Amino acid sequence: MHSTSTFPRSQILVSGPNSIQSLVPATLISQVESLLESHRIEDATDLADQQRKKIQGNIIVEELRYVYQRIGFQCFTETLFEDAGKHFFNGDLDPRLLVSYYPDLRGSMFTQEDTVNVFAGVAEHMPKERSVDDISTSSILAVLLRRHPRDNPLPPFSSSIFSCDIDSLTLTCTPIFANYSPHLSPNTRSAPPTAELRKILGMAAQEMLESFLRKCRTRRKVDNQVRSDAKWQSIYSVVDTILVKLFAQFEKTTDLYTLLNEANDVIVSEVEEVLQRNGQYNALCMLYKQGGEDGKLLDAWAKVAEGEWIDEDIKDPLSSIISLVTDKRDRALSQKWGVWLTKRDPDRGLNLLMPKETGKRRNKPEEDKMLLEQLKESNPTAALQFLEHLILQRRSVTPDIHIQYAETCVDQLLELLSQDSVSKLWRAKGSSYSSSRTESSVPFLSYFASTTPDSDAKRVRLKTALFLQGSNLYDARMILDRLSPHEKILKLEMAILHGKLQNHHGALSILANELRDTATAEVYCALGGELIPPKVTSSIIENVPGMQNWKFSPLLAPSKPVDDQLRRQLLKVLLEVYLAEADIHPERAAQLLNSQATSLDVLDYPQNGRSNSRRHSSLVRSEGDYINATKDEY
Repeated sequence: MHSTSTFPRSQILVSGPNSIQSLVPATLISQVESLLESHRIEDATDLADQQRKKIQGNIIVEELRYVYQRIGFQCFTETLFEDAGKHFFNGDLDPRLLVSYYPDLRGSMFTQEDTVNVFAGVAEHMPKERSVDDISTSSILAVLLRRHPRDNPLPPFSSSIFSCDIDSLTLTCTPIFANYSPHLSPNTRSAPPTAELRKILGMAAQEMLESFLRKCRTRRKVDNQVRSDAKWQSIYSVVDTILVKLFAQFEKTTDLYTLLNEANDVIVSEVEEVLQRNGQYNALCMLYKQGGEDGKLLDAWAKVAEGEWIDEDIKDPLSSIISLVTDKRDRALSQKWGVWLTKRDPDRGLNLLMPKETGKRRNKPEEDKMLLEQLKESNPTAALQFLEHLILQRRSVTPDIHIQYAETCVDQLLELLSQDSVSKLWRAKGSSYSSSRTESSVPFLSYFASTTPDSDAKRVRLKTALFLQGSNLYDARMILDRLSPHEKILKLEMAILHGKLQNHHGALSILANELRDTATAEVYCALGGELIPPKVTSSIIENVPGMQNWKFSPLLAPSKPVDDQLRRQLLKVLLEVYLAEADIHPERAAQLLNSQATSLDVLDYPQNGRSNSRRHSSLVRSEGDYINATKDEY
């Protein structure tokens, strides 16, 4: 029971023989109902407005809510949409009730199990039609029937039909459609006159809905009591979601962004299709970001980057993708989008795939190989860089990885040699070095690195040489067979491969007699079959642009100590090579004997050297001239 009753009090009582009657003033509700039955909507509104100015107690508030809702639905039924919206707001109508008449907007937000509390008297007078469009059609048809009964022909369409006194109409029901259809071609709903009117009324209805929902949202923001009201909490999502749809359809981008930048309860699944259809891709991305839907957000940015979607408000989708993926620190995500990026921005794509080392070793060869195959399809150049990363930074010891890199290096070499400019330059470098007497103390690789103009071709050859020397996990025989047709140009590479195959005589013969690189030949002996000493490697890495990532490569790790017996064996082979061409290398043979005397016994001297006494005497020096050179000198 309420402490204050709003039931009217009587000042006059009339006593009869069997009853007592009281003369009381009419209640607000009864007065408004009577006015609405007489179609006096304006009078009913004035009465409600007057009563609102002198509210007393919660009961009066409830009566006003009822009255305004009744007036609102009366206007709504008669397509007085602007007035209806004002009354609905004053009557605190549940927005879901109004939205239910907009099937194109409500989507799948409502189910048959959803219920809304409605005053019984209001529910009785709500439109029976299922949609605003049906309400508009009913109203238009009522106008036509009032102006032009079925027995009279329909006049040509004119705006005067719409400007008639709609207030005087009585709502007609759906069966009238069929009765009047013969007078409209092809039918009542799609005939040009009614179609145009329905379009106008439909726009008015949507504008009313937008205005109503804006007010509801504003009230939610400014009224703390409303914020905590459980009833409103359950309908926030409806208000925000429908507003997003309306803003998108009417291209009100500023209003749309304002809503999304504030706290909102938009149902993303309900607005995705609408936002996409209207080109509001940035708004869609904002919602994905707010909802933590990273996958959809990345896909959306990707479509913008690829040109499938166009939105000027999304300035740099590639940077947005990279930033998000980097922040997530998810390897699967980085791999997916790193591969995708290599088609558009190879450097930044590879940065995602090749993060800086965190100190943790990761050994997942199958995953690396799968990623490598994806990169080959996306960007072969990026695939090669990733291969280098696996070998140089990840320190991969997977044979398949090393074999792929070796084959790729060979492919590049052969492609370069097919170019006349490259093959002529490299051939000239070899000839120039071999014929020079002053450069004999400089290894050929150092000479090539310092005198060849900077180019991708130069880097490819240097990287290939360093890899072939440093790795033991590729098929040296296969690589040798592929390079053999170009052995006259690739003499150093052939020597490396012969050394890998333990063909020391072949390797030293190429170095000493064909390339005339005696310095490298003697290094070969000192390092137990390796051609490129650490000093040469360091010089190349420091001075050749694009080689810096090789600096800490495990391929360049210091060699293991060389067994004295192996070193002596290699020196003997080299001496044999020198003596076989003594006319070419008399001084080098003598220097070798002097410098390596402690490593060679007289019995080690090749027989072909001792058989020629004159040649032998020219090579032998006194013991005082011996120089004890060791591996460290290289």
